[in-house]
Amino acid sequence: MKKKLKVLMIDDHPMIIEGYKNTLLGENQKEYQIKIDIASNCDDAYESILKSSKTTPYDMLFVDIKLPPSSDGSITSGEDLAKHAKELLPKAKIIILTMHREDHRIHNILKNINPSGFLIKSDLTSSELLLAFNNIVSGTPYYSATVNNHFRKMMTNNFSLDEKNLKILYHLSRGVKTKNLPNYVSLSLSAIEKRKNQIKEMFSIAKADDQKLLEEARKRGFV
Repeated sequence: MKKKLKVLMIDDHPMIIEGYKNTLLGENQKEYQIKIDIASNCDDAYESILKSSKTTPYDMLFVDIKLPPSSDGSITSGEDLAKHAKELLPKAKIIILTMHREDHRIHNILKNINPSGFLIKSDLTSSELLLAFNNIVSGTPYYSATVNNHFRKMMTNNFSLDEKNLKILYHLSRGVKTKNLPNYVSLSLSAIEKRKNQIKEMFSIAKADDQKLLEEARKRGFV
């Protein structure tokens, strides 16, 4: 007897959704009876999640990070949706799909969502999607190559940086000057300067300038 699976795919690109569907349905029809629902924005996705929590819960959700926000602005991304899904559908397997490759984004998603699967779209092939699906259905988490590289880089460091420190490094790496960082990080300029000095001390480059700081952060996999 085929195992029934109820799946929600959330992405605002119809061709991507079609590719996911064709891959999963084409190879798994003998083993699984898969029902796939689709949402292309935060409003529709949240409505589907809420409805399923009161009827037949989804077994698996594929969630793109970059999505049109909800009409009231309370849900701004797939990351927000995944948080709601974890509360409303605690048994559902959440698979994050994104184009974002930056270490601080990967780090924050892993920390905030702890998904069953995390796939970087540029890593993804149909065979890897199937491999991820089968691993996750059987209870084994699956991460694509870029995410695994992030894990390896983090493991080589004997310390970690909190979210605000990661944001400071990220925005510096994108060319934002220190004096303008308060516009991007919810800290005062003096607090930012203090944190930069602390990071330099952690990196054993206490007297380094910002360029040297970023070079060391890249070596250690933080940007």
